[in-house]
Amino acid sequence: MEPVIIVLIILVVLVFIALIKTIQVIPQASAAIVERFGRYTRTLNAGLNIVVPFIDTIRNRIDLREQVVPFPPQPVITQDNLVVNIDTVIYYQVTDARAATYEVASYIQAIEQLTVTTLRNIIGGMDLERTLTSREEINAALRGVLDEATGKWGIRVNRVELKAIEPPTSIQDSMEKQMRADRDKRAAILQAEGVRQSEILRAEGEKQSQILRAEGEAKAAALRAEGEAQAIRTVFESIHAGDPDQKLLSYQYLQMLPKIAEGDANKLWIVPSEIGDALKGLSGAIGNFGPMGGGSASGGSTAGHGGVPAQERREKPSID
Repeated sequence: MEPVIIVLIILVVLVFIALIKTIQVIPQASAAIVERFGRYTRTLNAGLNIVVPFIDTIRNRIDLREQVVPFPPQPVITQDNLVVNIDTVIYYQVTDARAATYEVASYIQAIEQLTVTTLRNIIGGMDLERTLTSREEINAALRGVLDEATGKWGIRVNRVELKAIEPPTSIQDSMEKQMRADRDKRAAILQAEGVRQSEILRAEGEKQSQILRAEGEAKAAALRAEGEAQAIRTVFESIHAGDPDQKLLSYQYLQMLPKIAEGDANKLWIVPSEIGDALKGLSGAIGNFGPMGGGSASGGSTAGHGGVPAQERREKPSID
């Protein structure tokens, strides 16, 4: 009985192993290459797959997702004989699992070596300055060459990026000095432009201030002159409305004489010819109120003889 039990156990184990080898589960975005007696049979896609145990074997499992592979820095010589180290990153995707398995031994190594050789060919035709400023051009050229070469390998190169371009240390020092000088130059230019703009704005402000001040003074002078003219017209109209006599006008004229002489700068002032008439009128007005001419009879006798003073009339007979 014991040998029979052992045989049954062995059969169960073999069946279990056969089931495991028969049922193959392939994850999503993956593929598996099946060989039968060493020859390619088919490609297993994602999901549950059945194979013949002990006859079909899984040769390779390939990830169909986009892969990112960074390559170490590679020394490259430019057209002007300067060595620069360039880091590259390749974004690729396997589109044909069979071609990626049988067309190339190691597609990762093949892509790396192709990238290095292509990069050296491209950079060899550029000088350092163009190399540093033409990353997009280099990326496009690399991608075109890699995509064309890796197409038969069942691989599509989606993107090629240059992580860093490191020139020699001496060149870096020179570039830093040049950049520093350029920054200082731009700073000096900006400062000078700021000072110039500030002076222009200040001058424009002063100009506008002077213009506004002059306009204000002109308007003030015009308003002042208009006010004085209005005052003169008012006084003139008031005087004519009151019908003043010559005595009042003479008195007002004499009151204005001290105001004409006011001020330290007035060294010379001119007496108008009308001052004599004003003084005669004023003296006549004062004489009418004095002791010599205080009676109304005297005034009547003066008026009766055509305005000739009484004293003159008394002296005439003695002269004759």
